[in-house]
Amino acid sequence: MDFSSKKIKLTNKKKVAVVGGGLVGGLNACFLAKRGFEVTVFESREDIRCAKTIKGKSINLALSHRGRQALKHVGMEDKIVSNGIPMHARMIHSVNGKCSPIPYGRKGQYILSVGRANLNKELLTAAEAYPNTQLNFNHKLLDWNPETGTMTFLGPDGTEKDFQADLIVGCDGAFSATRKQFLRRSRFDYSQTYIPHGYLELTMPPRNGDFAMKPNFLHIWPRNTFMMIALPNMDKTFTCTLFMPFEEFEKITTGDELMAHFQKYFQDSIPLFGVDVLKRDFFQLPAQAMVSVKCSPHHLNEKCILMGDAAHAVVPFYGQGMNAGFEDCLVFDEILDQFNEDLSAVLPEYSRVRVPDDHAICDLAMYNYIEMRAHVNSRYFLFRKYLDNVLHFFMPRTIIPLYTMVTFTRTRYHEAVIRWKWQNKVITQGLLLLGTMSAAGATYLLVKYIPQKSTGSVEQLWNKLLTLKWFQK
Repeated sequence: MDFSSKKIKLTNKKKVAVVGGGLVGGLNACFLAKRGFEVTVFESREDIRCAKTIKGKSINLALSHRGRQALKHVGMEDKIVSNGIPMHARMIHSVNGKCSPIPYGRKGQYILSVGRANLNKELLTAAEAYPNTQLNFNHKLLDWNPETGTMTFLGPDGTEKDFQADLIVGCDGAFSATRKQFLRRSRFDYSQTYIPHGYLELTMPPRNGDFAMKPNFLHIWPRNTFMMIALPNMDKTFTCTLFMPFEEFEKITTGDELMAHFQKYFQDSIPLFGVDVLKRDFFQLPAQAMVSVKCSPHHLNEKCILMGDAAHAVVPFYGQGMNAGFEDCLVFDEILDQFNEDLSAVLPEYSRVRVPDDHAICDLAMYNYIEMRAHVNSRYFLFRKYLDNVLHFFMPRTIIPLYTMVTFTRTRYHEAVIRWKWQNKVITQGLLLLGTMSAAGATYLLVKYIPQKSTGSVEQLWNKLLTLKWFQK
């Protein structure tokens, strides 16, 4: 491999420990190694590239602009995109089986369905290719010292090992071991919220060697208090995820109860799954919980920074968990440039910049679950989507739909929320004004064209008005 193309500055000898070898940890290792830091990755699990069975989360990922920009920075965008499937719109499945697409944005805008496991493997392989990176698996973080940067790990042989780092980057997930040291300090805000819904994954197999449904869509079966989604895979399968309150999952204990539930709510999907496959997948594992985590600040002294789920675990309903984590890496890299790699300035600046954005995407992810499972059934919601897109077409700099800002730009998350609220206020007031003007115009026509001697109810007067030639043009 030509390491010169990676522009590695090997003169910099800062020792960086990346805790966590998942998606954000793997990408972070690439960013930091590219800078010339001596990077050591510690992952508590075995090497995913060698594992016979893969443990942990497997919800399919939706890669969008923020994540792609981060991958592009380390030269990986094209490779990952080539192994993804474009999804241009949501495909809404009604109870009666009717399918209706809702585009994500303008023509040509799409998000990519990518497999978590393959992406993780590619990131680890890319990180390992740097000569200044070392990967350590089956190393569990036991504790670390915020003053000295000394870390203690439990190694694969059961013995404790110490490691000294100039910078510790915690990318070890929602239940971060790195973050425990933060919790021992004063003025550290932390919140953890479990939503009442769980998720369970089902696999829709290929049909006659091809996709069972149209592949370039994110399929959604919205049912108000719960929903099912399906994302396409390269092997022609769909990964389907059923999101329901735990008490609903607990009501389904037999194959007959499962089929009755699907006959009532997801009837069109049954022949696509196949009864046997559906029963097998549903009862294979229990429904899993989903947690939202917020914390502030994201740094501790000049020694540690939190990124990805360790800093901001989000529920998966905006498709931004991975993208936000990848953008963390990119923002940190930009701030390292801004402050010439002075960690005493870089770390607090990262917290100042990133905390409001990470909190905003946590909130947006919660909001979008309501939109996906319920609002998409609303005629007013569909009207507003259409209106927002029309206004965006004619006024692209003034009106930008929230989803467009979040998914297809790098507008800061919290700024996107502020702008969205302002736009909603302007558009709502405009609709009210238009309604008032229409009512005023109708009243004028009533007074002008209906003889003063007319009597009867308001409804009768309106009926007379509607017979006028002016209304029938």
